[in-house]
Order: sequence, then C-alpha cells, then structure tokens
Amino acid sequence: MKELIHNDWQQVLEPVFESAEYAQLHQFLRQEYQTETIYPDMYHIFQAFEWTSFKQTKVVILGQDPYHEPNQAHGLSFSVLPGNQVPPSLKNIYKELETDVGATPVNHGYLKAWADQGVLLLNSVLTVRAHKAYSHRGKGWEMLTDQAIKALSERGGVVFILWGNAAKAKRNFIDESKNVVLSSVHPSPLSAYGGFFGSRPFSQANQALEKFGETPINWQLPSDPGSID
Repeated sequence: MKELIHNDWQQVLEPVFESAEYAQLHQFLRQEYQTETIYPDMYHIFQAFEWTSFKQTKVVILGQDPYHEPNQAHGLSFSVLPGNQVPPSLKNIYKELETDVGATPVNHGYLKAWADQGVLLLNSVLTVRAHKAYSHRGKGWEMLTDQAIKALSERGGVVFILWGNAAKAKRNFIDESKNVVLSSVHPSPLSAYGGFFGSRPFSQANQALEKFGETPINWQLPSDPGSID
C-alpha cells in the first residue's frame, strides 16, 4: 500500500492502515476535506509521527484533538505554527514549565524542538472540523492512536504524559511495569488550577528517562522558532 508515514511508524501502524475500519475513516476524511474546512491540512495529519519516529520516541504528550481555529493546527498536540498567538492551554504549559524546570517562556507556540528530541506530541484524534472541537471523535482515529500507544508500551522505557480525560482514557493500554505514566487534569484555563499547576510533569519525565538510561529532554524552547520544515 501507499506509504503514509516515512519512517518506522509505517510498519508499526500497517495493520491499522490495512484494516476495513481505516478504509472507512479514509472515505469519511475524503468527503470531509472536500466539503468542510478541516484542520490540519491533509499533508500534515501524520506530522507528529514524521518528526518523532517509533524508535526515537522517549516521551508521549497526549492531547485530545487538533486546534480548530485557522492557522493553528499542524499535526502536533498543543503546538501551533510560528507567527500565531500562543493558545491559552499552551500558555499554562509554559507557566508550569517555568515553575517546574525554570524554562523561560517563549513568545511562540512551535514545539518542533521537543519533537526532534523524542517527544511524540500526539492527539487521540488527528483531525477536526473548523470551530467544532472533538467533531471527528469516534470516526476511527482512536483505533490508530490506540495502536501507537500499545506498540510503544510493549517496547517499554517510555514516559506517557496524559493531560485531561481523553488522554487518561488511554491509560489502560499502557504497561506501567515497564513505562511511566504521569497524568493530571488538562492545562486548559477551565481546569489548570484543579491539579495541572504544580504537577511537575517535565522534571518527573526527565527523572524517569534517566532511570531508563535515556538522555533527559531539554525542555527550554528556542526563542526563535526557526522556519517551518
């Protein structure tokens, strides 16, 4: 079949891509992209997998679904393209990042520097209709992201950061005897004060990586996001 992801994720996810359920999802998406405004654009649906290979993945930050306003979503959870305002949830992530590891907040929301270090920025659902959060829920994406999480869990030595109920629902797929799970409420302004602030996920992730014999993540983002790759 046509290669959808140009690294080892293609083989990991091949059973999903070849399934009847994925064929249905593909049909649905073709119709949606032709008749509605869908984010991200179809060429960036699998961007998180492209930038962070299966073998390279050390940390998974799991979100719900893509941003649903123009020029934001580009295939990575919580990340927005350079030149766009930092969304409220990401501002809260930056606040916790500063408190937790002393990282200086930056004035952009482009998280590619994390992806390049082995942080898989994955949403549980990979597409969304404009202005309609979670509108592609239950259409088939969950099967694919479940498979990704199960495969990483089986491999072991991964830190899973689960923020919010959609992410926490994946906890059942993770073998916590050989991986580490860090979970809290979502960093959204609606819930961040209910347990996200003070949860210290970034320092805890690095402590776990060191125990796994892995290099910790440098969570400090560059002040200049650079050009879009």
